[in-house]
Amino acid sequence: MSMGWKWFIEYQTPHSAHMHGIKEVIHSRKTDYQQIDIVDSEEYGRMLLLDGKVQSTVKDEYFYHECLVHPALLSHPEPKDVLIIGGGEGGTLREVLKHPSVRRAVMVDIDEGVVEASRKYMPDLSKGAFDDKRTELVIGDGRKYVEEGKGRFDVAIMDLTDPLEGGPGALLYTRDFYKMVRKMMTGAGIIVTQATSTYYSSYCFATLHNTMADAFGRAGGYHVWVPAYDSMWGFTYSALGRDPKSMTATEIDTELEKRGIKDLRYLDGKMYRTLFVLPKDLLKEIAGCRRIATDADPTFMPI
Repeated sequence: MSMGWKWFIEYQTPHSAHMHGIKEVIHSRKTDYQQIDIVDSEEYGRMLLLDGKVQSTVKDEYFYHECLVHPALLSHPEPKDVLIIGGGEGGTLREVLKHPSVRRAVMVDIDEGVVEASRKYMPDLSKGAFDDKRTELVIGDGRKYVEEGKGRFDVAIMDLTDPLEGGPGALLYTRDFYKMVRKMMTGAGIIVTQATSTYYSSYCFATLHNTMADAFGRAGGYHVWVPAYDSMWGFTYSALGRDPKSMTATEIDTELEKRGIKDLRYLDGKMYRTLFVLPKDLLKEIAGCRRIATDADPTFMPI
């Protein structure tokens, strides 16, 4: 963690950064996989940092978690079995469990240190989700879990650390991995992954979009502004059933009401529709992308 006197500096590229005023370091630990820091910030409240990258803050985490989870689950007619790879702080699990049809949520995270620290120091992120009887927490390698083909899933959510060279998640963004996930999915299944900044690493977003389309036959993308990330943040998905992009604002509001989901803080029908509006330059980059991330040649963010 790059920390000066009261300042944490997160670099988006070697030439640009976002500074956060810090009150206090609450928890700091180096695990076998990454550096974990939990700090109290001036602007965003308590923050989880992994390898010097902001993962979640108590002030704006719902921007990210609601948009990662609900487009996939709302477009599925009855999601029952959900696989989450990553998501150690529990925000994704929390949002998944809001859907009453979910009977099993398997969350696989490689770093028990992140889960333990988040439960102890940032319990508002999970809001008891780890104690829900539908939750099956697996501490282990998400890639290995998928390789072993343990079960079938309606929805697969990849809430991973960024694809950084040498990082724990680099091989969870490849065609090889996506093809293995495809074999675990049910007929109307859908996969979604966080797909990095659509500004600072638009080439990475375009590559992941193209990679997923190659593995599944089709793909889509959307993004949302996340203040603590200082960027529009991208998600890519492949749907074997209904395309989330096809759902109207009225359909989203109706589906939320039908499922009894009334406590979303960011998403409603109108906001949902804005997620899929991508700018012309990004659409051009996606259309022109020919690169496919593979195990032998993965894609990385700049820093």
